[in-house]
Amino acid sequence: MPIVSVARDALFERIGENYGASPNVDSKEANRKFDEVCFSYGIELDDVTSEKLMKQKESAKENVSGSDEIIYKIDVPANRYDILCLEGLSRALRIFNGEAPPQYKLHKPTNQPLQKLIVKKETASIRPFVVAAVLRDLKFTERSYQSFIDLQEKLHQNICRKRTLVSIGTHDLDTIKGPFTYEALPPKEIKFAPLNTTTVMDGEQLMKHLDSESSHLKKYLPIIRDSPIYPVIYDSNRTVLSLPPIINGDHSKITLNTRNVFIEITATDLTKAEIVLNIMCTMFSEYCSEKFSIEPVEVVNADGKTVIYPDISPRQFSTTVNYITSVIGVSLSGEEVVKLLNRMSLSSTLGADKNSISVSVPCTRSDVLHACDIMEDVAIAYGYNNLTKKVPQTLTYGKQVTINKLTDLLRQEVAMAGYTEVLTLSLCSREENFKFLNRVDDGSAVSIANPQTLEFQVARTSLLVGILKTVSHNSNLPIPIKVFEISDVVLKSDKKDVGATNKRNLCAVYCGHTSGFEVIHGLLDTVMIALNVPWKGASTKTDSKTYELRPSTNPTFFPGRCADIFVGDEKLGTLGSIHPEVLRHYEIPFPCAAVELFIEPFV
Repeated sequence: MPIVSVARDALFERIGENYGASPNVDSKEANRKFDEVCFSYGIELDDVTSEKLMKQKESAKENVSGSDEIIYKIDVPANRYDILCLEGLSRALRIFNGEAPPQYKLHKPTNQPLQKLIVKKETASIRPFVVAAVLRDLKFTERSYQSFIDLQEKLHQNICRKRTLVSIGTHDLDTIKGPFTYEALPPKEIKFAPLNTTTVMDGEQLMKHLDSESSHLKKYLPIIRDSPIYPVIYDSNRTVLSLPPIINGDHSKITLNTRNVFIEITATDLTKAEIVLNIMCTMFSEYCSEKFSIEPVEVVNADGKTVIYPDISPRQFSTTVNYITSVIGVSLSGEEVVKLLNRMSLSSTLGADKNSISVSVPCTRSDVLHACDIMEDVAIAYGYNNLTKKVPQTLTYGKQVTINKLTDLLRQEVAMAGYTEVLTLSLCSREENFKFLNRVDDGSAVSIANPQTLEFQVARTSLLVGILKTVSHNSNLPIPIKVFEISDVVLKSDKKDVGATNKRNLCAVYCGHTSGFEVIHGLLDTVMIALNVPWKGASTKTDSKTYELRPSTNPTFFPGRCADIFVGDEKLGTLGSIHPEVLRHYEIPFPCAAVELFIEPFV
């Protein structure tokens, strides 16, 4: 969940309520009252601190400089991008308290054409989408400027997925000239002075420069570094605005004196780019001379089609009072439901039948995707504390899935036998799943269509893969090493509509100075006793299932030191001393023994 840090006094001033607090004085009563307001809106006051206190915690020193201004750290839902900054949070709380929501509008200039951004076809292979807008006659203060920068960073870390999906560039429009072009060129051909430097570099030099210094941008370099072409935005004078998603040019950087801001957003996901653009524009258009007005930009795509951004038109939804009240479990009239929705920034009207509701969702609320999201907002505005617990009228009751219950019981038994549980990855390379275990690739493994790395090509068909890797990485620990895992393997299956099936297996490995075949055999006996399945030669009951071992030639195990586990006439597993060739593949220096057992038939 994102944490939004806002100055308490500035927030209270914008809300129009100080809750009894004095400037720069920490008030427990004010904190308590505001915490209640946060809870009512579905957010949480996470911490009360100050710049000075935060520096003291970071440096572990008491004598540090810093402001005593009270800072509220507020925990907000990850999908509420509209309250990630002071402007959006205070606006939402004012609307919640009864203020009418602002009306966002597009304002086209009368004495000049729209700014134009032309997209070249080469960008399709690296970062295909771009959207843009302009905020005119903007007046920044120190606080609003910092909020403008902070919101970009929060969006980059949240919906932008650390700039992999979306990246934001903001520029002083008075220092550049349109029309702009969005291109993709070889790194050597892109030359400009990056942000906060005066040295002109090409793309390759920039990557080396950022990679060598302790820059916060270093983590973003792999997004495009290995590409033969880099995305770049130019103005009509061939001045570089930005090299997305890495860095802007120094020439067009915004400052406190910037009055006209050009916002360009490049992306691999157009929907998310549009959401980010809407958030940036709506949050800070309140500082324009004509409040909440946004100047659109004409984007000419590579196919020649022209699109005007941003699209700030509200989305229309329909739902019913009956649906909302029945799901929440409350008795509310249509008028009451509409009033609650209006408090949550969702402009709503009640139909003539007093049941249907038309909801107009503003462009700031991209989190509303379905009628259930509208119902959730009604529940929040109504107050979760006001809801009454109701037991569903049903004859069924909840319980643990049987196979999971058996798994938990077996985990306890194996752990008491001295084995340490591990949890390994479900995906592995094809070599690890077959060649490393001396097995022939018989096509039984479910393959990943577009694996990101060679380590994640197929779903494992045996738990041995992960456990042997675990032993290999811990071979420097004192021996014997005794580890186990009870989890799923995946096999292709024509009987399933998805073409594959999961099987719950138990696997354990003993690694010591000797192979420990007798130790693994003893663990199998312990497991069978816990499952109440007797050894075939020891059972006196003719009608009960028994287990036995039959010689096997499994290539994963040493010849003559391997056996299949049969319960009745069904083969459910294998145990034995692991083949030296397998140990060599996994770089394990000690002999090992293993058992793997299919446990679902014991449910």
